[in-house]
Amino acid sequence: MQRVVAISGGSRGIGRSIAEFFLKQGYVVAVCARSSRDPSLPHSIFYQQVDVRCREDVQRFIQAILERFEALDILINAAGISRWKTLEGLEESFVKDLIETNVCGTLWTCQAAAAEMRSGGCIVNISSLAGKRGSSNNSVYCATKFAVDGITQALAKELGARGIRVNAVCPVYVETEHILTSLAENASPAQGESVQAYLASFAQTQTALGRLPTAQEVAEVVYFLASPAASAITGQCLNVDCGTLPQ
Repeated sequence: MQRVVAISGGSRGIGRSIAEFFLKQGYVVAVCARSSRDPSLPHSIFYQQVDVRCREDVQRFIQAILERFEALDILINAAGISRWKTLEGLEESFVKDLIETNVCGTLWTCQAAAAEMRSGGCIVNISSLAGKRGSSNNSVYCATKFAVDGITQALAKELGARGIRVNAVCPVYVETEHILTSLAENASPAQGESVQAYLASFAQTQTALGRLPTAQEVAEVVYFLASPAASAITGQCLNVDCGTLPQ
């Protein structure tokens, strides 16, 4: 029987790479995102337009999966926003959007999916290296990703008795459209200069391998954590950072 994986934020970036990787491995893949369906998304992927900030939207997505496929084995939370802003420049709408998307969205999807998962199910949250250490002009994003790591650890304890594992991956910069756009903002570490030059310098000076991870590499780690090969791993927040933060 094919296993069923649900992916929030699976229409672009890291989420899209995860969706396509699982599809190639023979999984049934269901994806949700705020935007309408991208025509380039493989036809066999089930898609529903969902705002993860809305609990009812998320519940409808999970129920649609159950009605169509009669099972849900894996949840991957890839929906998220990464943006920089100085402390002085913070506005309520900015803070609210990041918290409701990155934190509440993770909670609502975990809540809806865990209610339907059988023993052997698992959840993988896409966190960030920003969930392990703070950085300048990044207080809100860091707060949300520290929260995702905390949610991961807490739910691993809470859901473990039901045979459901919960882990997270914490990538450093991955060159997606979203992160390139965010780094182009003046408050970002690129400071208004060339984003590609900043990333090249970061890779050379901050990573052990002299390069940044790819979305494909993140997808492979997620796949491992969701597989039977990781059956004894839960409550872990695994860095995928080419050695930026050895732990």
